[in-house]
Amino acid sequence: MNLATPEQLKTIQEYGLRINEILSNYLIGKKLELIDFKLEFGVHKGEILLGDEISPDTCRFWDSETGEKLDKDRFRRDLGNVEEAYKEVLLRLTGEAM
Repeated sequence: MNLATPEQLKTIQEYGLRINEILSNYLIGKKLELIDFKLEFGVHKGEILLGDEISPDTCRFWDSETGEKLDKDRFRRDLGNVEEAYKEVLLRLTGEAM
């Protein structure tokens, strides 16, 4: 579709790998395992920009000790307690409860 040049695609790949490294390392200290995530990029005046959020809706976060799913899979797999899981992620990431 020619939406990005080969150089831009290389930049997107490099950004994605770096973001994965940063997030994974950060989440270790929060006792969260980053299973997978999606990223959306755009181009503005030739520059690659990340235009996405990091949340339990765009990532799979699992408790690193118990393996409990704390993300959108709670809803998708009818595991219940979706709101509580999202609040737990918020608490671990910010130290603040809702």
